[in-house]
Amino acid sequence: MWSVVTWARSPRDSLAVESHVVRPVPASDCQCTGNCGLSPKACWVRHSSECVAANLQRWPRCASSPTAASCAAARCSGGFGVDFSRATEDVGSGIALVAQRILSHGVTSFCPTLVTSPPEVYHKVLPQIPVKSGGPHGAGVLGVHLEGPFISREKRGAHPEAYLRSFEANAFHDVLATYGSLDNVRIVTLAPELDRSLEVIQALAAQGICVSLGHSVADLAAAEEAVQNGATFITHLFNAMLPFHHRDPGIVGLLTSDQLPPGHCIFYGMIADGIHTNPAALRIAHRAHPQGLVLVTDAVPALGLGNGRHTLGQQEVEVDGLIAHIAGTKTLCGSIAPMDVCIRHFLQATGCSVESALEAASLHPAQLLGLEKTKGNLDFGADADFVVLDDSLHVQATYISGELVWQAEEAGP
Repeated sequence: MWSVVTWARSPRDSLAVESHVVRPVPASDCQCTGNCGLSPKACWVRHSSECVAANLQRWPRCASSPTAASCAAARCSGGFGVDFSRATEDVGSGIALVAQRILSHGVTSFCPTLVTSPPEVYHKVLPQIPVKSGGPHGAGVLGVHLEGPFISREKRGAHPEAYLRSFEANAFHDVLATYGSLDNVRIVTLAPELDRSLEVIQALAAQGICVSLGHSVADLAAAEEAVQNGATFITHLFNAMLPFHHRDPGIVGLLTSDQLPPGHCIFYGMIADGIHTNPAALRIAHRAHPQGLVLVTDAVPALGLGNGRHTLGQQEVEVDGLIAHIAGTKTLCGSIAPMDVCIRHFLQATGCSVESALEAASLHPAQLLGLEKTKGNLDFGADADFVVLDDSLHVQATYISGELVWQAEEAGP
């Protein structure tokens, strides 16, 4: 997640850092974006209390003020050669490596994702990925995203068919038998058209787990019923689901549905890597429901490795340029674009404001996960996780709890 984002033409002129204190320094070039509506010169970080404060007397709230917040990755199945869906004795070291490397992409917290796997993989891997705060060691872990195995065979995409499952008579018991403990789980992606899926959605939501709809052939009515029973997210909109049709728009129709619970905001992930989603489709989704858009990288273990053959769970992946396919096929299998690249592409493709682009990677994922009081904003009590960007939205520095944890060489003293 990009938790707080600020950008400046000259980062050293806009922020003064002493110990764990970040104070504003007068700099006409500095801008700050966020949902708090405060002037950039009104924000600072208070020592170890790890919160953002603001001088409301001098800088009153103003909806038109140029303010904003930073990033969280809701879906990341690995990177830099680390495959989260590989059952090893030391999964933690792989998580730590990815967490450290993605700091340079401006990511301060993320949800490691496991793709469809046999039960023994979940039982071995999940206990080794606890929720963890970020710091100099790397981005924080918000909880695991389980994508599969309860998904559609027809829309399985890169998920291995041999390990796909349906819900048995005692559906939630089947979920527990498959995954094991859900203590470290934050998001579960499933296909809502599967028999007994509503029972599972209700049970997961009751435990505070975000239920996401994806890899599915569900029609709009099934998708609406899933949301009415607790689902709140759509996994990578347009990808691995029925295409939009004017008589039955399928899951895509949730963006403008009038059958959702009153006041309910459906969130949806978008892979804005220039490969998975046409710019016109990005614009359609954003203009239809901007407040629900969540940028996701869909990053795979090949992220950062270049061309060649790599793994993704039980499958072999082939990377050629910016495209990753299941080896020997034309099936896309995730992305190798980091979060900052996705933000820049999204901004260019949609023509939205910088604030909107940044909120899609910060405030919105925080709201999805119920973390908006501490993540994704610059309001009182929020965690002081933020990113300094230049005018082109390239990451210059990353801070967690007010502490500098990564800095670009050219931005150094």
